[in-house]
Amino acid sequence: MVLSALPGVGERLAKKITDHFGDEQLALASLRCGDIARVAEIDGVSPKRALSLARMVAGDSGSFLATKEAERLHKEILNHIQGYASAPATRQRMQLLMPVQDPTKRRQMSTSAMSFAAKDPTRMEALASILKGLGQTRHSTERYERVVVTTRPMDHLKKSCRVIQPGEGETWKDYKVFKLVTWIGSGAPSDAPDGWVVLSANPAAEMVVPERTIDWFRINQRPLSALVALVEDARKGHDGHEFLEEIHQTVAGLEKLPEWLGNIDEQGDLDTIADVRDRLWKISKSLEAEVNEEVAEAMNNAKMNLSGSELLEALSDGAAFQRKLQQATSDVITDAMEAAKQRLSEELEGTGVRVPYSIFTKDWPAKIDRKVIDELDTALGAKLATGETERMLTLAKNLGPLQPKCESAVRTLVELDQWVAVARWALEHQCTMPELADHGIHIEQGRHLLLGVEADAVTYGLGRCADTQDRQTLALLTGANSGGKTTLLELLAHTSILAHMGLPVPADHARVGQVEALHILAKAGGTQSAGALEQTLVELANVVSDPTPKLILADELEAITEPGAGARIIAGMLLAAEAQEDTTMMLVTHLAPAILEATGRKDLRVDGIEATGLDADLELMVDRTPKRNHLARSTPELIVKRLVERSDGHAQSLFKDILTMFN
Repeated sequence: MVLSALPGVGERLAKKITDHFGDEQLALASLRCGDIARVAEIDGVSPKRALSLARMVAGDSGSFLATKEAERLHKEILNHIQGYASAPATRQRMQLLMPVQDPTKRRQMSTSAMSFAAKDPTRMEALASILKGLGQTRHSTERYERVVVTTRPMDHLKKSCRVIQPGEGETWKDYKVFKLVTWIGSGAPSDAPDGWVVLSANPAAEMVVPERTIDWFRINQRPLSALVALVEDARKGHDGHEFLEEIHQTVAGLEKLPEWLGNIDEQGDLDTIADVRDRLWKISKSLEAEVNEEVAEAMNNAKMNLSGSELLEALSDGAAFQRKLQQATSDVITDAMEAAKQRLSEELEGTGVRVPYSIFTKDWPAKIDRKVIDELDTALGAKLATGETERMLTLAKNLGPLQPKCESAVRTLVELDQWVAVARWALEHQCTMPELADHGIHIEQGRHLLLGVEADAVTYGLGRCADTQDRQTLALLTGANSGGKTTLLELLAHTSILAHMGLPVPADHARVGQVEALHILAKAGGTQSAGALEQTLVELANVVSDPTPKLILADELEAITEPGAGARIIAGMLLAAEAQEDTTMMLVTHLAPAILEATGRKDLRVDGIEATGLDADLELMVDRTPKRNHLARSTPELIVKRLVERSDGHAQSLFKDILTMFN
């Protein structure tokens, strides 16, 4: 697949997307896994456009949800399922769960996940907890100080660092002005300067800018932590369940990831070197002070006994006296200075740098040689730079090969996590996998999940896959206001949408005919103008006369014009729909008698949701399952009866009179 082949994507947009991701295949992979936010970062691509592109890449033709109302119901039921996703990345990925022509693979994944959830719900919840850390991986956007010197073009690195192709006659010495260099190929120094990386002509990609490789693992710590947790979970085994085995298979080959991720921020001796270097001058001043204090204290207790002749000798030869004084103090000073050297040696332990033979320039008062301290500082800096480079290269060498495996594992887990969400949703709402058929729809004990209250279960069907008595292709649904007609229509729509998505449905059992389009014709907002009515009728005519296999669910279409004309128009539409053998249609209406009269037919199916009366609280009592071939009573009669009970005075008398008119 190429981006420019997608509908509405020209060469210009394809190039913008490719440049944003750095590679066309990376762009397609991001679209397939539903990384909508990253695609929407591209200038000129809105979130809605990004979602549309992702759905096209995922295989959605966009033809099944044939009306805005169908799209609305799909969005509502999908949002409900998304609430069970472990991570935001999964919820975003689930936007690609559109109805598809062949849902076989999705049905297999749904069934496998549901089986695991039913068998071991505790471990399924533990798995969902692990997957909370999932998120789409990101590449570092930082620009690094490193300079890559190579004879081969490496344009893909130009966003991350400076890339230079050496000019004629240039040698590695011409690049010593740069602190951090990666030299690729021949001409490299035999003893590389600190901060340099020398690689062969065909280096591993992760070694060229090792900082970039390591930073990828740093900025993706959260999704990688999910992989680490799964590596640990895989060690427990999967008890032979295929779904958990597939989850664990995603982290196969990443067994070393926990160890190497743990090494990223473990500096070891580098921390010691950096600490000693930071304190070096403070240490030297402290040692000077300690030596002088020790010598002064020792000399306070020193005594020198001189004979008379020695005193006379001192008067005649001052140099001789100086020698005697030096002999008397040298041992004290030497011992103090040796102790200072030993303390400095202890400070340098673990750095790999040794104390020079002499560190003092003056015995008394003691003075540490500044040149020596400068040399120690330089040596520690060199050790630090070399150690950081070696450590960085070791990390990049070990982590780099794991990066593509991690990226692939995260993408796969985001996809698998959507089946975890589906299974958790299905388990909580007692959903089942529907049977797929060639025509019609049938649900047993189906429940509308989005009412905000526990819905009454309904059994209903029409078309060839329904029970024997319900196999008519058309049905008029009548009944009480607030009785559940629109609720049943939406339940049938949800069931059809979910089945075509390859997902379970909220029913004890269901059979769903596979169709190419679902048309949900919403309740009209009122009598339309002549122009609007004409447009509506053309749209209706195109829908009902089209031979494409489809399910039509219409809600009170009679409101498009006055009742008499509306009944005749709908009658014509019904007969046109009946003539299409691959069309199944249910129409919610209050004009069933007039429609039947207009068709001249007595064999059209009319079902009714009957309000049986008022309960003790004067609330409607309704049997939500329609009665077959039954014209249900209108609710207004019961509403008037309730008003008789709740009103008084003249109003009550009026309502009593009106009630008698219903008899």
